[in-house]
Amino acid sequence: MEVSDVRKQLMHAIDRAKARAQQRRQHAADAERAYALFLEEVATPTTRMLANALKAEGYLFTVSTPSGGLRLASDRGRDDYVEFALDGSGDRPVVVGRIRHTRGSRTIEDERPIKAGATPQELSDNDVLAFLVTALEPWLER
Repeated sequence: MEVSDVRKQLMHAIDRAKARAQQRRQHAADAERAYALFLEEVATPTTRMLANALKAEGYLFTVSTPSGGLRLASDRGRDDYVEFALDGSGDRPVVVGRIRHTRGSRTIEDERPIKAGATPQELSDNDVLAFLVTALEPWLER
């Protein structure tokens, strides 16, 4: 084997790695933009409507928009909330819901996709509402 062959293969591997990294960065940037749009146009309005409906039924929840996210928090406990986040660790970025519920000294935490396999731009207000209603069941049973 010649040194030039080794070097040629190495250069091809470097070029492929750089191209993959660039593509991964581009996909991450696209996912961040799609997630921001999802929060602004779908999740936030739906969550605010649900918070108002909950308030009318006597369940006090507050909607907040921390940096890059959305949280629906119970007014009864500071550690009781449902929040949205972008999970870009897989092949396709997905919006996940994090649920944190305390009962006495126990804290229950769960994280699951809003809709399995759906990217941020594929989620609808019905998907968000269905997720939130299911996630809120521990608070609604009181």
